Amino acid sequence: MGFRIILLGPPGSGKGTQAEKLNDDLGLIRLSTGDMLREAVRDQTELGKMAKQYMDKGALVPDDVVIGLIEEKILHIKEGFVLDGFPRTVQQADALRKFADIEHVINLDVDDEELVSRLTKRRSCPDCNVVFHLIYKPPMKDGVCDKCGAALYQRSDDTEETVRARLKVYRDNTFPLIEYYGKQGILVNIDGKGNINEIYEAIEASL
Repeated sequence: MGFRIILLGPPGSGKGTQAEKLNDDLGLIRLSTGDMLREAVRDQTELGKMAKQYMDKGALVPDDVVIGLIEEKILHIKEGFVLDGFPRTVQQADALRKFADIEHVINLDVDDEELVSRLTKRRSCPDCNVVFHLIYKPPMKDGVCDKCGAALYQRSDDTEETVRARLKVYRDNTFPLIEYYGKQGILVNIDGKGNINEIYEAIEASL
């Protein structure tokens, strides 16, 4: 069995990028609640329709919906995994403890103005979920996904107004998780600003 890791950090801190590298290098299955929820929205499932009302406002999707998604996935995983975007509240963390033993919690620390710049310049692929950035990771062809050729778009929750709302939600609801996991002795703080590979090396060294 591999590592069981949680990646903490505000929206735009690089959790998705680092989770993908952990998947590639260590074979850990990346569990992204954001991807799961956006897929449900795209498919217009009942869950997706309900989640979209919250996501468009930059608010948190209700706990019971998110916890149900995660529990179903984890119970079918025999290898290690990395959680990207969950838990977001202490209540979710308490629920997670009932069906998963977490070994490491990595907190990516990035200041708000850097995050606003990152997120408002982010562009996403609607088909394969690859994320690009107009400055740091631009597509080879403007507005087109390198991987599948689909037209890129700016997520409705990546506008500046919504980004700042998301950051406030994070500070109010998710920040207490740093103290929560710190008390358990499994939290490591990593500077999330800078070179992606150097950040990953710091994460890997902490495991």
